Amino acid sequence: MAWISLILAGLCEMLGVVMINKLHKDRNWQSLTLLILGFGASFLFLSIAMETLPMGTAYAVWTGIGASGGAILGMLFYGESKDWRRLIFIGMVLGAAIGLKLIS
Repeated sequence: MAWISLILAGLCEMLGVVMINKLHKDRNWQSLTLLILGFGASFLFLSIAMETLPMGTAYAVWTGIGASGGAILGMLFYGESKDWRRLIFIGMVLGAAIGLKLIS
């Protein structure tokens, strides 16, 4: 259950990051509301996961999901670079998160 909470926390973190970008472009209350809900849910699920998982592991996986997911969403929806080197480094971040799961 802790890993599911941690994955949900990372996905909510991705939502929050995307909403930051959307809020800069649109400046509407829906974007602000989704930003607050995204980050709020992210911290809630992270705190649930940290009841069981070690802090360092939980934080590293959470930031890995948020950072790599944000970069991927930027490529898909906001025209950011899809350079092969960028994809390799995103893969390395995800690989490190998976590695932490395997040894925890």
